[in-house]
Amino acid sequence: MAGPLVHTAGLGRIEVSPRVVASIVGHVANECYGVVGMAARGLRDGIAERLNRETVYRGVEVEVRDGGLVIELYIIAQYGTRISEVAHNLMSAVKYEVEKTLGVDVIAVNVNVQGIHLDQGDERR
Repeated sequence: MAGPLVHTAGLGRIEVSPRVVASIVGHVANECYGVVGMAARGLRDGIAERLNRETVYRGVEVEVRDGGLVIELYIIAQYGTRISEVAHNLMSAVKYEVEKTLGVDVIAVNVNVQGIHLDQGDERR
C-alpha cells in the first residue's frame, strides 16, 4: 500500500489511509454474491488463507495514482458460481462504493481468485 489519499478542501486537508480504503473494499466484497471471503495475498503451500471480518484489508492492495485508485482484490469464490460474473459484479460494486464513499475516481479494480469453496453439505460432487 502506498501513502495516504490526500484531498485538500477550502477548510483544510482530508487524509484517508490506504488501510481504510482496503477495509471498505473488503467489506463490500464480502457482501457480493459468489464471494465466500477475502484471501490473504499469496498462497501458502498452494492453499489460500481465508481472512476473518477484522482482517479483510489484508486481501486488498490499494495504489494511489494521479488519476485515482487502482485496487487489487484477492478472494475465495463459491463453487458452482460463474467466476467471470462474480468478478464483474465485484468490480462494479467496489468501484461504485469507493467512488460514492470517498469521492475519488477508481481507475481499475483487479480481481484475483485465490481459491474456491465447496460447502460440506453440497451434493453436487
